[in-house]
Amino acid sequence: MKRVFVIVVWLGVALLGAGAFGKIAFDRGEPLNATWFVVAAVCCYLVAYRLYSAFVAAKVLALDDTRATPSERHDDGRDFVPTNKWVLFGHHFAAIAGPGPLVGPTLAAQFGYLPGTLWLIAGAAFAGCVQDFVILFCSIRRDGKSLGQMAREEVSERGGFIAQLAVLAIMTILLAVIGLVVVNALKSSPWATFTLAMTIPIALLLGLYLRFVRPGRVLEASVMGVGVVLFVVVAGQWVADSPSWSSVFTLSGVALAFAIMGYGFAASALPVWLLLAPRDYLSAFIKAGAIFTLAAGILFVRPQVLMPPLTRFIDGTGPVFAGKIFPFCFITIACGAISGFHSLISSGTTPKMILRESHARFIGYGAMLLESFVGVMAMVAACAMRPGIYFAINSPPSIVGGAGDAAAATISSWGYPLQAQTMTDLAHKVGELTLWNRAGGAPSLAVGMAQIFSSTIGGERLLSIWYHFAIMFEALFILTVLDAGTRVGRFMVQDLGGRIWKPFGRTGWMPGILLSSAIIVALWGYFLYQGVVDPLGGINSLWPLFGISNQLLAAVALVVATTILMKMGRLRWIWVTLLPMAWLVVITMTASYQKIFDANPRIGFLAYANALAAQIAAGKIPAEKIAETHRLIFNQRLDAAVTGVLAAMILVLIVEALAQWYSILSRRKEPVLHESPYVATRWAADFSGAAHGDD
Repeated sequence: MKRVFVIVVWLGVALLGAGAFGKIAFDRGEPLNATWFVVAAVCCYLVAYRLYSAFVAAKVLALDDTRATPSERHDDGRDFVPTNKWVLFGHHFAAIAGPGPLVGPTLAAQFGYLPGTLWLIAGAAFAGCVQDFVILFCSIRRDGKSLGQMAREEVSERGGFIAQLAVLAIMTILLAVIGLVVVNALKSSPWATFTLAMTIPIALLLGLYLRFVRPGRVLEASVMGVGVVLFVVVAGQWVADSPSWSSVFTLSGVALAFAIMGYGFAASALPVWLLLAPRDYLSAFIKAGAIFTLAAGILFVRPQVLMPPLTRFIDGTGPVFAGKIFPFCFITIACGAISGFHSLISSGTTPKMILRESHARFIGYGAMLLESFVGVMAMVAACAMRPGIYFAINSPPSIVGGAGDAAAATISSWGYPLQAQTMTDLAHKVGELTLWNRAGGAPSLAVGMAQIFSSTIGGERLLSIWYHFAIMFEALFILTVLDAGTRVGRFMVQDLGGRIWKPFGRTGWMPGILLSSAIIVALWGYFLYQGVVDPLGGINSLWPLFGISNQLLAAVALVVATTILMKMGRLRWIWVTLLPMAWLVVITMTASYQKIFDANPRIGFLAYANALAAQIAAGKIPAEKIAETHRLIFNQRLDAAVTGVLAAMILVLIVEALAQWYSILSRRKEPVLHESPYVATRWAADFSGAAHGDD
């Protein structure tokens, strides 16, 4: 009887999700209520976790709780630490949750709400969650080894070296793009710049307080830190209203870019307890609070989704970024559906802290489902505003013709009515000088979030407070990845440099720390500066490059996962990783080819460079702009080269893997699986959570 009841309940959940999906996909009448998106997403996530992740855990991976995990075998109290699965879930989610699930869906909304929403939910369930789960399992079975190490052992030595270089190159692009998103959110905004800037001294004081004043008093330091952060959000309005102080914090895009580079260098070089740890710890509270408040706000306010399911820009002529739905919707959504960056976390700290193999399902598959849900909420927030406002905020001036009446007329001609006065009034309500041409996704998402929040608490009189809270939340969300990523990048630079000169590889040697920090910041800082001075707004070229890089890294992870499953003898279930891997290879190679060779200057890097060169030859570029134009030409050709090199490296890795697969399938050689030897756990299979911090 109980089994029948369970089946009926899950059948009801599935039917409810299918009905909500049908409403989203086929309704063409009145504007949709956002509640349908929440219902569809939650029901699909529940069914995917209950059925598909259980199938992967039992049949594909055969998780074994009698096997001791690395945290038990190597418990050292520093890196290998047995950790409560709920605590580790929070740590893992905080580490993987970067700008992708916020910015990607917001940018992809230019195609309409339907394609992005479908890919966010289906892509996560069948690709992103599978990648995170399987890579976490593989790393657990190999004492917490990194993706590069597993590629070297399981695919080939050459494949591992290529994977390591690809990770460093992809990290460089990732950090540049998230820096650009922050710049576009803060430029010419004294309120937002002041608020975010103040979080740095607050974090420093928090670190000093916990280390020297009240060691171990984490709760009281947290309460004080969050309280002061919320205070500076309000205080930012006083700064913006003060003529003298507002001029100090009103910075250009270039000035903000160099300020962010300075912050990245400090976060990489300073002791982790002084800036990085307290700032990220502080960010965790703001992240969690804003995410759950947004979810509650959507359910409470039940806003209408005003963006159509499909826009006219599915033909590739979009103002936010150029390119058709295939492949650009998939690489733009990025982290919300599948992210190669996650594989670095799933083969980083998390496998060294997990208590039991069965927890990998909850942490690896479950945390990615939560990130996908963040992406769905970001899509709702972006699509709940009037489309004309959305395009006014996200379109660069070179596309819409600047700001004011000319831009409003251009956007209205697309079929999305807009008055210039509407943008002026909205900017005034949120406490900004202007909202025109703020490409990057963050400002428009903040407007959408603020409208939902203010409809819950405070009304329009608190719209400016909510907007700048949302900007701070997004910037903290993003800078958490930037500072941690810069530090990880520094380790990569030191590791590679240490092969040439051993002292450089010592992570405790201060000259090596300073030099490697400067190198990694200079690498991503160059691309950040390129994006800031790009007439097309930077996002048009850098976000697709980021998406391609990130999805290429996911392809690397799935190549490694497929090879390991093949060596484990799981040929019957090999499609679980092989199909998403093949899909990603098709997407990324198509996008790479188009970004390099497409004849449309707004899509192809080389076409844009050639168009600029032709303008110089025809004398259409003013003399004072020629040097800047030559720099843009060089940058576009550099982007083409970077895309080509990354794609070539992945193809080489795939060839290496195919050779390995052929030898396994043809039985030319016995497959060697580089798993750690089986060691039985000292903990009983049904051990109590009180003893070891489990449930």
